[in-house]
Amino acid sequence: MRPGPRIDNLQYANWSEKIFRQMREGGVDAVHVTIAYHESFRETVLNFEKWNRWFERFPDLIMKGQWAEDVDTARETGRTAIFFGFQNPSPIEDDIGLVEIVHTLGARFMQLTYNNQSLLATGCYEAEDNGITRMGRQVIKEMNRVGLVVDMSHSADRSTIEAAEISERPIAITHANPYDWAPALRNKKDDVIRAVTENGGMMGFSVYPHHLKDKSDCTLESFCEMIARTAEKFGTEHFGIGTDLCQDQPDSVVEWMRVGRWTKEIDYGEGSASAPGFPAMPGWFEDNRDFGNIESGLKAVGFAEDEVAGIMGGNWHRFYKSNFVAAGSS
Repeated sequence: MRPGPRIDNLQYANWSEKIFRQMREGGVDAVHVTIAYHESFRETVLNFEKWNRWFERFPDLIMKGQWAEDVDTARETGRTAIFFGFQNPSPIEDDIGLVEIVHTLGARFMQLTYNNQSLLATGCYEAEDNGITRMGRQVIKEMNRVGLVVDMSHSADRSTIEAAEISERPIAITHANPYDWAPALRNKKDDVIRAVTENGGMMGFSVYPHHLKDKSDCTLESFCEMIARTAEKFGTEHFGIGTDLCQDQPDSVVEWMRVGRWTKEIDYGEGSASAPGFPAMPGWFEDNRDFGNIESGLKAVGFAEDEVAGIMGGNWHRFYKSNFVAAGSS
């Protein structure tokens, strides 16, 4: 068995037995799965139901993850633990009481925004960033209380920095890369990464091509050298992987991600009018069977064994242990 768990802290694939088996072939012990983009509370409950049926159908491949110990159980039994998260606060609607309810159902991460302004904070595509709202401050406090992690992956700079400072518990950027390596609106500038990591938070490096230098042509060496530079600046212990893998999804799903119900027009977001769908993945990471390539790449750029183990999952595992439980629990 590897020295530590292998965790991918963000995927949104078109789930199937094929993908569950690829997770096992890739030795992936845990995956944080997006189960809401723009869904209401009731629609999100239907997505929990869908996963419950998959857990029933494929008990030898996957299991529900709620606590850090579930990663250990998955490793010991040869399965992948599935942890749930939202890329938008839409499942809590305008009701702070639903924060505890969704945590009880199994949600462990919630973004305060997707790309737009929400009731809680500002998204990275807005022209003006007004920071965390009055409701946002209260929701962060409640998320801290119950053990629902604040995720700022799609949030604007000021909002992210404020969230890191307001939150009494560490926050996360589950899937992004440094802006100075690949200048996409979704990638994070140094002051943002510093605010998150100085407050004990975590960031997961993404392999989604729009977030990569040279996009689909990004090399493994370039990706791993970027990780090395970022870890040197902010500390290896604050980083992991959050691939943002959207395997086997039709283009209609990209439209749902970017558009939801907030506009009648097509919003191409980080794509383009000529290529609105999912971009081709880099050759060194096409699906869950390719995690070994990242591990080898990290070793090749000079990371020590324990640092590689941390980035590949150990750091997320430690983060899960202290942040999924209610405040004051151990």
